[in-house]
Parts: sequence; C-alpha cells; structure tokens
Amino acid sequence: MSWISGPLVAFDLETTGTDIENDRIVTAAVVAVDADERSPQARTWLLDPGVAIPQQASAIHGISTEHAREHGVPAAPAIEEITSAVAEALNSGTPLVVMNARYDLSLLDRECRRHGIEPLVKRLSGKTAPVIDPLVLDKHVDRYRKGSRNLKALCEHYGVLLDDAHNAVADAVAAARAARSLGIKHSVIGTLAPAELHDLQVRAAAEQAASLQRYLRRTSNSEATVESAWPVVPYGGR
Repeated sequence: MSWISGPLVAFDLETTGTDIENDRIVTAAVVAVDADERSPQARTWLLDPGVAIPQQASAIHGISTEHAREHGVPAAPAIEEITSAVAEALNSGTPLVVMNARYDLSLLDRECRRHGIEPLVKRLSGKTAPVIDPLVLDKHVDRYRKGSRNLKALCEHYGVLLDDAHNAVADAVAAARAARSLGIKHSVIGTLAPAELHDLQVRAAAEQAASLQRYLRRTSNSEATVESAWPVVPYGGR
C-alpha cells in the first residue's frame, strides 16, 4: 500500500521562537491521520516552558506567558510524553509527517537534553525515520516555483484547507493533507516506499541547503553556513 493511501502520524510544535538551541516548546500535537482523514486522533499538550514567551511568538500562536503559566503543565513530564508518542509512531513504521522537520524534531531533541530526558534518537530501533516533510518535498518536486513555501502557502497551492493556522493540531493535520496531495500530484514521490522517500529527502535537504548557502555567499555573506542535516540537526554539531 502506498504511503499516500495509508495511515500517517503528524507532529507539530508551537514555540517561543525559531532557535533550536535555545527556544522552548509551548504547545505540541501528535495526530493519527487515517486515509479518509475524517476523524484524526490527536494528543495535545500545553506547556509552561519555564521562560517568558516573547510577544512576537504570542502574536503568532496566541499563547501568552500568563496563560501558559496558569494552564500549562510542567515542561519536563510533557516533553517525556511528547517524545514517547513520536517514538511510538516511528517504531511502528508509520510515516511521521512534520512540516519543516529539521526545526521541530531538532527543538524536541534539545528540550529532551535540557531536561535530562532520553532523546528521540535513542528511543528508536533505527534512524529517525520514516519522516515526510512537505517543505523539503515541495522544494524538490517544484524547485523553481516562486513565492512563499510556508504551510499556509503550501496548503493554498495544493488545495488543502487550513483552519486555525498556528494551532498545533490544525497545522499537523494540514501538513498531513499537504503531504498526501504532494504525493498524488507528483507520482515520482507518491509511488516510493516510505524508506525510499525518507532517503530521498535526506539527499534533497542537503542539496537545498547547499544551494541556499551558495546563494547567500554570493549575494550577502561570504561566510554564510546553512545546516544540511535532516530531519534532525545533530546535537553539538556532531
């Protein structure tokens, strides 16, 4: 059975910022999405990240520092539960859909290490796979399309409904739908086995990073470096 017609698990985080080494998780969702997509089964978390949530982050996802402190659970036990849920999906062989996986999965890794929790990579029977990243795939199959490639833009391009953007559940489900639509439209990826698709994305992400690095060095910063690892940036650069 092709991955586009089989079960998927989607994962999304809303956070305090965009720095994987220093920012924190505010909300998380792990959502089982069957092929009919009529009744996604979601697990969700609201965390007290232990730090103030910057105004610019709150403006995006709607969670203030005060709300997180009053209604959120302590970060460490929640991160343990989130990591366990993601590990369970990957160990089952079900493809894990993560929009911009390099960010979400790397930030989860750093949160585990910050709180002394066994990181995802050490809970898996093999590598962190199979992961499906609509961002990497879209850049691979439609390299020269201009304009934004954020989740909202991808959903518009592939005819996917995105309700309540920056809600972790809504974003996770939309990412899964966008991934299926990508696979249906582009049979070159839709017909691959999940393991083959994962390996393709490792190569594609590295090529995309190298291309961006060349562009930045040519146009704005001669010493620019763009991380090539996917789906997780190694801790400590190793």
